Amino acid sequence: MIEFLEAIRDFTETGGYVLIYIGALIFVMWLLILERVFYINTTHVKYKKSLIAEWNARKERRSWNAEQIRSAYISRVSLKLNAGVPIIQALVALCPLLGLMGTVTGMIEVFDVMAMTGSGNARSMASGVSKATIPTMAGMVGALSGVFASTWLAKTSKTERMHLEDELQLEREIG
Repeated sequence: MIEFLEAIRDFTETGGYVLIYIGALIFVMWLLILERVFYINTTHVKYKKSLIAEWNARKERRSWNAEQIRSAYISRVSLKLNAGVPIIQALVALCPLLGLMGTVTGMIEVFDVMAMTGSGNARSMASGVSKATIPTMAGMVGALSGVFASTWLAKTSKTERMHLEDELQLEREIG
């Protein structure tokens, strides 16, 4: 465990303080993603079953009033499924921006070294270059993982809504 923490400290020193913000952002983003996955796999399943049972217990499913109740059920489910997705998408968009901020701060360090020692000292510029590239990489990795997860959440939400619409069919009179 101590070696793990030392490795994180060394990585943060190499990439600069911006990595702490990127790490915190990715941590919060994945907490929200995991909460949504947990909701879909547990709470949503129970909620969907209770709505279907409530709908099937109705005696009257043909009128305008029944159609409005059905629409309300579907809207509530859709709102609950999409509850955290816009926040997750905003955090995904912030990841590369924080990586860019790390790039800028690292390049400022490179220019400071160049101003103090001259333009030929590559060894002294190396730490600034790593502080410029590592946050960019971390921001992109966080954004890519978040894009895949948020796309899956949005697709699952749409699919679950369509399944509920199919389950809550309105009974129409033929003829």
